[in-house]
Order: sequence, then structure tokens, then C-alpha cells
Amino acid sequence: MIDDWLDDSTRRENAALIDSSVPNAARVADYLAGRRNNFEADRKMARSMLAAGPSIAQIMPAARAFHRRVVRFLAAEAGIRQFLDIGAGLPSTGNSHEIAQSVDPACLVVCVDSDPMVLSHSRALLRSTAPGTVAALDASISDPAAILAGATTILDFRRPVAVLVPSTLAFVPSTASAAAIVSALMAATSSGSYLALYHLASDLDPALPMAVGEWNRTSPQRITLRSRAEMDLLTSGLDLIEPGLVPVSEWRPPPGGSRSGHVVPVYGVVARTP
Repeated sequence: MIDDWLDDSTRRENAALIDSSVPNAARVADYLAGRRNNFEADRKMARSMLAAGPSIAQIMPAARAFHRRVVRFLAAEAGIRQFLDIGAGLPSTGNSHEIAQSVDPACLVVCVDSDPMVLSHSRALLRSTAPGTVAALDASISDPAAILAGATTILDFRRPVAVLVPSTLAFVPSTASAAAIVSALMAATSSGSYLALYHLASDLDPALPMAVGEWNRTSPQRITLRSRAEMDLLTSGLDLIEPGLVPVSEWRPPPGGSRSGHVVPVYGVVARTP
């Protein structure tokens, strides 16, 4: 739900759920991005994953850059003014609402997460321009009905919406379940809405499964990698926007952008509801 984070009881209740002694996906990602909202358990896990798969170091900057390019495309070129950002992670420079509202201050953005630390930081730090809105919604990717119910307090699904799913589907073990979640979310949107997602790949870097294995050995929140064929199932029935399903670094790179020569093992795609 979109609750009142300024209420002291809500703040205390959510803070009590944060466990710094075990690695957390959002905080590990935060560390890999060079930020400070993490604990030693997160840093230790990140170092283990990097040792097993050095390409892990490239994933966060490339995925974040893809996400920023996508949101700008959706706001500036596709004319989208409503965004449902599911699993955006800990706030940082270049959040979805900052990019969207730099194009049009009236953009509406709902940031969805179930991680208590992400929610606490989001509610403390996310600020909207006027006359736009940015709100944090406590809901899980595994419950699209709850996401849609909460988001309707801000977004009008009779008009086009961009559904952003940055990496979150990797925490859904079954590809069929992941596809059903995407289908449920997009079925609630109007024609001309968009889906944008990125996902860790199983078939772009042979070392990545070993790195993810380090995480899966200790975390109850297991990560599932997916192949290109499995990714195709997630966008079934939608019209892919050029260049289609590609590694994130190859989705409309900026002119003159530097290329490392290494494929980042993350697929990215943007698709439109017919």
C-alpha cells in the first residue's frame, strides 16, 4: 500500500524489518554501483560474486544507463506521462522520476518495492516536481494484483502507462510465472502503453551462473538467470521497439558512447501494447 511514511509508527515498523547481518539484493546492488547504503554482509557477498564472475562489475552501470535511456525515450519520444517502476532499488542519481519529470514536470511515477530499506529510503528521499507526483508503494512483484490496486490511487490506467521492471523478474523462479506476471500487468494497461525490462542472462557469459551461485547458496531470495528464448516469452503479444531484445549496452547507445568490447550479460527490451 501507499502509506504515510512520515508517521512515526510506520517508520519504526519498517525499520525493524531491516536485517544488516545477511546480504540483501538491493544493498549488494548498491555496493556494486559504488554507493554507501550497504553493510559488511552485503560487501562480502559482492566480493565473492565478483571473484566468481568479474562481469558482475559491469552489470550495474550498464543496466542503470539502459534504464535512464529507456525512461528518457518513453517520456521524450513516446510521450508517456505515467510510470509504474517495479523494483527500482535504493534511490540514486538519475531515478526514473527525475528523468521523466525533467521532460515534463507533470509526470506521475509510482515506485514499487517490498524491501523495507528501499521503502524507507524512497519515502525519505524521493521528491516530485510540481505538478507531478512520485509515490512509494509496498508490494511484491509476485502479486501483480496488489501492485495494480495500489498504483491506481496515483495512475490512470485508462491512459498509457510505462511499466518498468528493472531486474525484478530474476527473483521469480518459474519463467511461466514470470510471463504470467508480465501478462497480468500489461493486460491492465491501455493500448499504447509500454513494458521496459532488463534481466540477468544465462547465455551471454559462462561465468555469470557461477557468480549467481554464490548468492543462491546463502540467500533464500534466489536469482534465476534466463536465456534469450526464455526472455522472448516475457514479451509475448507485445510489439518490440527497435532494436528489440539485446544486451543492455546495445539498446540505443548514446552517439559516441564508449564500448568496452565485452558483452554485458543482461538483456534489455522495450515493448509496446498494440
